Amino acid sequence: MATVDLTAATFQSTITDNDIVLVDWWASWCGPCRQFAPTFAAASETHPKVVFAKVDTEAEQALAGAAEITSIPTIMAFRDGILVFRQSGALPPAALEQVIAGVQALDMDDVRRQVESAQATSSAQA
Repeated sequence: MATVDLTAATFQSTITDNDIVLVDWWASWCGPCRQFAPTFAAASETHPKVVFAKVDTEAEQALAGAAEITSIPTIMAFRDGILVFRQSGALPPAALEQVIAGVQALDMDDVRRQVESAQATSSAQA
């Protein structure tokens, strides 16, 4: 599966309408972003059940700001609409494969419990 380009208009629906979404935040002037692009594209071909999406931080500055992107490339992984992984810096192919395997192996019931617990704690402190 090829990568898809995300915009502010398509970001949320892509995240919530798919089981697993990997997002590569990048810019054309970024050398490490250009070096990582073939690795990301190759992984998209070997994992057809995962959505591989890219956000051009220059074209989507408001979206990048909302996502608090301060360094690129930044990789985010969402599972069932929940952010489960975030890391800045280009990943080598083996590390990207580890991230994908880790996201696929997550116990989402446990993740949801952790999110609910964290939200309850932050609400109690507010």
